[in-house]
Amino acid sequence: MVRPETDHPSVGRVSLPDRQRSPWWELGRRVLAAVGILVGTVLLVYFDREGYRDNAHPGRDLTLLDAFYYTTVTLSTTGYGDIAPADPQARLINAIVITPARIAFLVLLIGTTLEVLASQGREMFRVARWRKKMDQHVVVVGYGTKGRSAIETLVSNGYDRASIVVVDPDQVAMDEANRDQLVGIAGDATRRGVLRQAGVEKATHVIITTDRDDSNVLVTLTVRQLNPDAWIVAAVREHENVPLMRQSGANSVITSSDAVGRLLGLSSMSPTLGSVMEDLMTYGEGLEVAERDLLVNEVGKQPQRLPDQVIAVVRDEKVYRYFDPVVSLLARGDRLIVVRPAKELPWAPRPGTHGEELADEDD
Repeated sequence: MVRPETDHPSVGRVSLPDRQRSPWWELGRRVLAAVGILVGTVLLVYFDREGYRDNAHPGRDLTLLDAFYYTTVTLSTTGYGDIAPADPQARLINAIVITPARIAFLVLLIGTTLEVLASQGREMFRVARWRKKMDQHVVVVGYGTKGRSAIETLVSNGYDRASIVVVDPDQVAMDEANRDQLVGIAGDATRRGVLRQAGVEKATHVIITTDRDDSNVLVTLTVRQLNPDAWIVAAVREHENVPLMRQSGANSVITSSDAVGRLLGLSSMSPTLGSVMEDLMTYGEGLEVAERDLLVNEVGKQPQRLPDQVIAVVRDEKVYRYFDPVVSLLARGDRLIVVRPAKELPWAPRPGTHGEELADEDD
C-alpha cells in the first residue's frame, strides 16, 4: 500500500527557527521577574501584617520596611526568625504562597545567573579551542545550492565536517550549516575581517559560490591577498567573467550557466548522452570521474591499456588528454583522471591494487 505524501514526517510539519536573544537581555528579563516576586511578597506580608509578630519589638505592628525586610530574608532563605507568622492565616499563606515564591525567586535569580555565565564561558571556550585547532581546512563562501553540493562532495570523499568552515551573510544559511554540523561565520566574505574570522590565512582550499560574479571576484582578490598559497575554486555565472576571475587569483573557475546550458543542449539532441553526463555530475550513483595516483606496475604502459577508463593524465601540473602523444607512455609522478563505478573510492587505487606501491614512491 502506497502511503500518501501527507503521511511522510517531512510534509506538513511546522519548523520555527530558534529565537536569538542576547544572554544579558534574558538575564535582565528574569531579574525583573524576580523583582516582581519580591514586590508582590512584600505587599502580601504588609497587608497581612496583623498576623505577624516582631520578636524584637513586641506589640508593634509591622511597617512597610519590616515587610520588606522579612521578605528579603525569607526569599533568600536567610531566616533570622526575629519576624515570624503568628496566626494560622499568616502561616497558611506562608506555606502555600511565600514558599513557592521563594523557590521561584532562587531559580530565576541565582540559577539563571549561573546558567548565563556558564553558557557564555562554554561558548567562549569552544570558540577559542576551535580557533586553536583550525588549520589546513577548507573555507566555503556561500551556503546555497552550489555550496552545499560542494561540501557534500568533499565529505563523501573523506573530508571531516569539522575541517570545513562556511561563510555566508544570511543567518538562516548559518542556522542550516550548524544543523549540518558545520562551523559557520555569519558575515560578508568581501571583508577581510570576516575572512580572518574563518581562518582563511591557514586554509588549504577556498571555494567561492556566491550568486554574484562581482562579489566572487572581490572575494577572490581578498582571499589571494590574505593567503597566497590557497587553492581557490570559484564559480561564475557568465563565461565572459572567467578571465577576470583568473586574473583575480582563482586557480580554477567553473561557469555554472555554460555547464547547465551544455547539459540542456546535449539532453535535447541526445537524451541518452544527457543522462550519462548527468550521471557523471551526480555523486554516489552510476559512474564517477576521479583522480588517482599512478601505480608502480602501471609505469611505462599506455593509458588505454589500464583497467580504469583513463580520460586524462596530469603530468608536471599540466593536463593532457589520454590520446596526447606526450603521455603515450605513463611515467613516474603522473596522476590519472579516470571514469569508474561510483561504488569504488574515487581517491583510492582501484580494488585489487590496494597495498601496491605508488609510482611516485621511492624504490
